[in-house]
Amino acid sequence: MDAKSGSAKSGSEPISAAGKLGSEPVSAASPDSKVLKTGAAGEGSALDSAEGLRSRRSTKKGSDPDSPDGLQSRQSAEKGSDPNFAPSTSLWGKGLAKLRRDRVGMAAFAVVLVYFLIACGVWLGLLGQDWYVTSPESFSPASSEHWFGTTRNGQDIFDRAIYSTKVAFEIGLLVAVLTTVIGGALGAIAGYFAGRWIDEVVLWLMGVLDALPFYLFVAAVAFAMQGHPLGMHVALVATLWTTTGRVVRGEVIKLKSLEFVEAARTIGAPDALIIFRHILPNTSHILLVQATIVFVTAIKAEVILSFLGIGTQDGVSWGLMLSQSTSEVTVGFFNNFVAASAFLFVLVMAFNLFSDALQDALDPKKVSG
Repeated sequence: MDAKSGSAKSGSEPISAAGKLGSEPVSAASPDSKVLKTGAAGEGSALDSAEGLRSRRSTKKGSDPDSPDGLQSRQSAEKGSDPNFAPSTSLWGKGLAKLRRDRVGMAAFAVVLVYFLIACGVWLGLLGQDWYVTSPESFSPASSEHWFGTTRNGQDIFDRAIYSTKVAFEIGLLVAVLTTVIGGALGAIAGYFAGRWIDEVVLWLMGVLDALPFYLFVAAVAFAMQGHPLGMHVALVATLWTTTGRVVRGEVIKLKSLEFVEAARTIGAPDALIIFRHILPNTSHILLVQATIVFVTAIKAEVILSFLGIGTQDGVSWGLMLSQSTSEVTVGFFNNFVAASAFLFVLVMAFNLFSDALQDALDPKKVSG
């Protein structure tokens, strides 16, 4: 009994010992195994967290419309919907696309285009060539032969108004081009050399011209050059370039600190090349908008000066028609006055609306989105 129990006990001891011995390595190695398991678990969780962070970043980057991936995904989606899709990232491309969506601006542009075609017809000798022909039909009412009637001298009012369109475009285009060239060049030079003596000279000249009353100065210059066919043009250019120069100067001051200008300086490019080849072309959208504004201002100034008798001398213009209508209104004949006023009002209004639409379309702050 004891032997059996002893033998059983002793027999069971090896088993328990073996069990203990077999289990001891596991238990003895349990701290290291826990470390290994913990390290493996920590490494796995770190990998999982890194993968999660990477996936979240990619998801956020793809969902951000301003990020490169978001832009690429949006363009690919648009390209998939339109086989002829061609993304445009330039200011001019975005501006023209926005201008085409502006119905008021496009309608105003259509009106301006009609006026321009009328002026081209006069230049080619197809329209308004009989504006000076007189007839015995004085103060004739509107008819199929004379659409707007005739003047005191029997001249066709419609032909006179059509011919005056050419005069308005000649003055507006010439003054707009010259003021854009002069104002853009002087403004760019002053902005590039801001704070130096040349900038101070240009600013002083702008201040002197802006301090003078506009119409008084223009009338004085036009009167001093009376008899010269370009006297009024010189007077308008001398006063209207200052606004363009100030706007361009401010833009050039901002542009000259950008990287492409610094790169041009680094390679040794001369200042004149940097101004007129690298900086000034980047102000073309400002110059275009300013040219449209000057165009309208020049036409209105010509009408006022011609009404006062110091504007257009040879030929006919809307200002001369208004001046001649003052004596006709007193006898109750308004056709000459209404025709000149209507042609002038429609052109000025259309050009103002088109200028506003063009300015909104080419504004970098509004088309950058």
